[in-house]
Amino acid sequence: MEYNYMSFLMDFCFMSLLLVIAQFLRAKIKFFQMFYIPASLLAGIMGLLLGPQFANIIPWSGQIGSYAYMLVCVLFGGLFLGKKEKISPKKIFNKVGDSFCVNMGAEFFCFGIALLVGGALIMVIYPQVFTEIAVLMPSGYCGGHGYASTIGTALNNLLGRTDGVVIGQTFATMGLLTGLFVGIACINYATRKGATRLVKSAQALPEDCRTGIIPAEKQVSMGKETINPMSMDPLAWHLALTLIATLAGYKFYDFYKQYLPQIELPVMCLTMIAGVILQSILNHTPFKDSVDEHVEGRIGSMVTDYLVGFGVASISITVVMEFIGPIVLLCVLGALTSLTLVFVVGRKLFRNFWFERSIFVFGWTTGVVAIGLTLLRIVDPEAKSGTLSDYGYSYTLQSVIEVFIIALVPIMAVSYGCIATGAVLTVIALALFLTGAKVFGVHNQKMDELREGEAEIIATITNN
Repeated sequence: MEYNYMSFLMDFCFMSLLLVIAQFLRAKIKFFQMFYIPASLLAGIMGLLLGPQFANIIPWSGQIGSYAYMLVCVLFGGLFLGKKEKISPKKIFNKVGDSFCVNMGAEFFCFGIALLVGGALIMVIYPQVFTEIAVLMPSGYCGGHGYASTIGTALNNLLGRTDGVVIGQTFATMGLLTGLFVGIACINYATRKGATRLVKSAQALPEDCRTGIIPAEKQVSMGKETINPMSMDPLAWHLALTLIATLAGYKFYDFYKQYLPQIELPVMCLTMIAGVILQSILNHTPFKDSVDEHVEGRIGSMVTDYLVGFGVASISITVVMEFIGPIVLLCVLGALTSLTLVFVVGRKLFRNFWFERSIFVFGWTTGVVAIGLTLLRIVDPEAKSGTLSDYGYSYTLQSVIEVFIIALVPIMAVSYGCIATGAVLTVIALALFLTGAKVFGVHNQKMDELREGEAEIIATITNN
């Protein structure tokens, strides 16, 4: 069947139906609530099972595998729209230096160990498999379906393959499940050992977090109406800005490829840069206060739900079975790497609330930030540890560095080899960890011993 605009529309209509059904399932089935399974993941699994590879009920167009990368470009196009605060590395380091060193080091560590250790294991155990598969594991684990699509696409272009995105999406899906199931097991262990400061047991989140349904009295606005609807709908305004940045990124990619065909820059990085430039231009116009960061964030979250849904639904079972051995091996390595970040790195380097901060790191280095947030809210339901605010502050700088990781790591892995690239990334990670240890100290207290500032915060909760 010829692919046309109607095929595109029907794909999104079917995925919308699956997302709604998935939300109903999340609201009703206790198992999904117990492990906080995202509706987007459920929708993707249903899309896979009901698609041509299994039940053949949903007539996917055959192009849904390309949607994940398209959507991540839209996501990154709006990433910095509405942000007006200038990035100051010195200010960030002084304010949340230990969090930045651990968080940024964690990302380099995940990629470094995957390439260094995973690449070596693939060469020895599976010599017939392309070694660069090792970079796809942290792409999915540490970056989610968005990174997996981007780096998978880059590897396809660099190696002349067609399976990079599919394998990356598989790792991203396995990462989400690892983050949820293993993360909750870590929380149960930590509460028994007295490592959690703000809860005494792995208590459930509020009802609305488990079911996904917010009662009327707790509902809040999605954002501000910064444009008068008589002139233009505010949501249309924000979506238009996001798509303008996306358009600029794609057009620049087409432009430079005419002159530098050998250079591969991820379109998602170009759309993000376009978004930064667009916001800078708006800051010098009467519209400087007309972009609401929260609305842009909601657009990004909406795009992510479809991204995950299509990413999972487009996984090729044939490709997965062809690489099942390396996939399982690298998934185990990814889980062990993230556990090391919790019980070794985080425990030693975080100045206070080490487990609360570390389990958040575990969540986003196996799945996405949303998984980290879910795990964090179980052990810090009132956001007293400062984990999320510190992460948000340090991420303004971390996100810039991530652009270079996404753009350069696949090129380096192909050009210089996985082991050499992994060694460089691991050294950078260790340098960040050592910097944090030197500047902010190493903490050798027992798991259940209080650290600086914890007693005061715990007392405020007790008094309330």
